[in-house]
Amino acid sequence: MHLGAFSMSLAVKNLSASKTFYETIGFETFGGDADAGWLILKNGDTVLGLFQGMFDKNTLTFNPGWDQSAQPLDDFMDVRTIQADLKSKGLMLDVETDPKGTGPAHIVLTDPDGNPVLIDQHR
Repeated sequence: MHLGAFSMSLAVKNLSASKTFYETIGFETFGGDADAGWLILKNGDTVLGLFQGMFDKNTLTFNPGWDQSAQPLDDFMDVRTIQADLKSKGLMLDVETDPKGTGPAHIVLTDPDGNPVLIDQHR
């Protein structure tokens, strides 16, 4: 099962301070909307999302349909297929999507240590 591009989504208290910190250690702003409270930063293939007021916890994020540069992939596993596979393995999902839907959708599950795992398909 290929979950898509990986990033860490950080729940930050001060977006500007976090942006400055991560830029100082070598990340560059890659996308986002600071006025809306979120930015995406990149260092090589490593992607960090900074989210102020959007997430309660730091979250592992996967994006089916994207590569590490947020470019569309021709071939990818749809989030609904991932959902069905995870459920068939007995995993409980915190957030499910309509299995008959198409296009953008997301699911959320929690790992054994309480870390949220977001699988967020944008296409």
